[in-house]
Amino acid sequence: MAILLRITAIQPLAGCSPRRHAGAMAQHAQTSLTAPTGPRPGSHRAWIVAAVAGAAIVAAGAFTTVPGLLISPLHQEYAWDRGQIALAASVNMIFFGFTAPFAAALMERAGIRRVAAGAMLLIAAGALLTTVMAAPWQLVTYWGVLIGLGSGCLTMTFAAVVTGRWFVRRRGLVTGVLSASSHLGQMLFLPLLAWSVDRFDWRPPVVTLALVALAVSALVALFLRDHPADVGALPYGGEHFVAKPAPARGAARRTVTVLFAAARTRTFWLLAGMFIICGASTNGIMWSNWVPAAHDHGMHATAAASMLSLIGVFSALGAAVSGWLTDRFDPRHLLACSFIIRALTLPALPMVLSSTVQPSLVVVVVVYGLVDVATVPPIIALAQRHYGGDGPIVFGWANSAHQLGAGASAFLGATARDLFGTYDVVWAVLSATCLVAALAAPAVRAGKTDRG
Repeated sequence: MAILLRITAIQPLAGCSPRRHAGAMAQHAQTSLTAPTGPRPGSHRAWIVAAVAGAAIVAAGAFTTVPGLLISPLHQEYAWDRGQIALAASVNMIFFGFTAPFAAALMERAGIRRVAAGAMLLIAAGALLTTVMAAPWQLVTYWGVLIGLGSGCLTMTFAAVVTGRWFVRRRGLVTGVLSASSHLGQMLFLPLLAWSVDRFDWRPPVVTLALVALAVSALVALFLRDHPADVGALPYGGEHFVAKPAPARGAARRTVTVLFAAARTRTFWLLAGMFIICGASTNGIMWSNWVPAAHDHGMHATAAASMLSLIGVFSALGAAVSGWLTDRFDPRHLLACSFIIRALTLPALPMVLSSTVQPSLVVVVVVYGLVDVATVPPIIALAQRHYGGDGPIVFGWANSAHQLGAGASAFLGATARDLFGTYDVVWAVLSATCLVAALAAPAVRAGKTDRG
């Protein structure tokens, strides 16, 4: 029976000469090698990769809001100065911002999966070590440096690398969803973490987050893949098989080289400038000053935290919609619209904040949330369009500028409150800067940028 099957397998096709049959078989073999048949559209591996990447971004994002919740408990337990405790958050923000561009280059050298899994382990180690610390410098080292480095590897730059490799179609949509995952992790867990700290002290929530990070690290190791070629698939929506590039050497050197090259272009400074304003008018002012600003109007901290979480929920929706629109419209126009809407909502906050949550506040919070992260997919799209394969690294440097704007806004916002006794001037200044960003967006060139 086996001999009969083997003989049948080598018979020429009906109506074909042996020479034509041999040519057809050779062509089929070559096609099989160069363009593997992918899974059914609804089960493409790219969606699994995107889901795992989103889980890593959410888990890392959850750690960024914790320092604000630890200031009072650590001050009471250790009698440390609040400035010493806040220093850990500042160091965390610096490492978070400046790790991203180097992480993008490292992913091209060592692979997405190794870097992401290692980053989650670094975050888990920093959180667990924090529970046994005995001095302020240890808090700075564990939470500021270790968690800052780990979370900095899993920012929106990580999302840009994943989508750039795995998606051709729906790239903007997936970029928006992954970008929203960061803010979703930051804000969605905030009320739960605040409740846990009040009820169980600060250690159990921190340990729980560390265990979540370990679980996500295992998930990344099992299911995340560096490139579609690793599983013999095409990028989602791609028509041609893409070979996996060779590991890039000199990750740190390349990161700096890309920065110097991009810095000679006007497009880079426009993108970085808009992202400075973006960071200043979103997480920079909101993470550190939203609750105190609401408290100035008599609102309880729990209610203020809930409104902050509502911003996070709608920022996820807004980023997804922005990604979908980025696939269809000019990213520059989307950026301008986002900044204009933000410029209108910020000065409205003093008029709607009160001791209780009013419908007018909910409306402003929802509208603000929709444009909170909506700037990210257009910025990523413009970086990829202008800088090609260097786009994720360029975006990483722009993201560093975002964190500089956020850090400056957090400090200057609190300083302005001390000087003027109100946040009204802060909202007005940030609104004006958003209008400047809206005017800058159309100045980005539509095509490839020119050097010099």
